[in-house]
Amino acid sequence: MNLKKRISGKKEGRFHYEDVLFSQNMRQGLAELLPFYAKEIVVVCIGTDRSTGDSLGPLTGTLLNEKANKRLSVYGTLSDPIHAVNLEEKMEMIEEQHPEAFIIAIDACLGRIDSIGSVILSPGPLKPGAALKKPLPDVGDIHLTGVVNISGYMEFLVLQNTRLNIVMQMARKITESLHLLDLELTKKQAVPFRVK
Repeated sequence: MNLKKRISGKKEGRFHYEDVLFSQNMRQGLAELLPFYAKEIVVVCIGTDRSTGDSLGPLTGTLLNEKANKRLSVYGTLSDPIHAVNLEEKMEMIEEQHPEAFIIAIDACLGRIDSIGSVILSPGPLKPGAALKKPLPDVGDIHLTGVVNISGYMEFLVLQNTRLNIVMQMARKITESLHLLDLELTKKQAVPFRVK
């Protein structure tokens, strides 16, 4: 789980999972942030299946791997999560296998009550572990953070008691958006894909 802070001077997009146009709008937002020179795209889904609120990343990674994506390489699933304990090791492996990749990081976060259910698309790297004061490496060229519950008091407990339904719905919508992006890139053949 990361601590979401506004990036001053940079544009971020907010999309609520109940919006019927979520997937199309998120796909468009992602496409606008992709550089034309990207050779491959890696999606790094951060979180753990041991905490309901922090399972957004691994759920998204699992759902995304069930799709027939041609342009996306996905890391971080329910069976092989990327979390605070193994993040540095996993990122070293990803950077070794995909040295030229454009990385999209995904994580859960806590926020204001009126932001719950929103997915925030931001340029720049994700700062995982910041909310728990853990010194972890930044991840990604752009990132998606899903506001799964309210921030404030006893955040670790809040994450543990987050409803799985909202996390699952958000993971499905993020997955659909990324799959639509993959289909668009495949159709346009805009990003060459290197087989692992």
